[in-house]
Amino acid sequence: MAQLRRIIREVVPDVVEDWKYMGSPFWSYEGMFAHGNIFKAKVKLTLHHGASLPDPANLFNASLSANQSRAIDIFKDDEIDVIALKQLLREAMRYNRTHKVKKSKGSRDV
Repeated sequence: MAQLRRIIREVVPDVVEDWKYMGSPFWSYEGMFAHGNIFKAKVKLTLHHGASLPDPANLFNASLSANQSRAIDIFKDDEIDVIALKQLLREAMRYNRTHKVKKSKGSRDV
């Protein structure tokens, strides 16, 4: 999770990070765009509008049947394709800038 947080901050330096629901990080920039979950065997990064984002590197490998979101399950020995992930995060930012994205209740959004 620390590596994901670092990557997100590199792509969106002024991202707002909130912690909700028993310690899950939620990231916002012009609306919420992602959240992370830590499990025993993996870390999950969910992009809230992932179904609308291009994913040429096929990073999305979970929640593929969800109507709106898509997720990336990252297991202990997985190698993160940082370049592809950064591009996906940029697409999420672009989506938030060009669509009316709902802000969470009490959001400290930028």
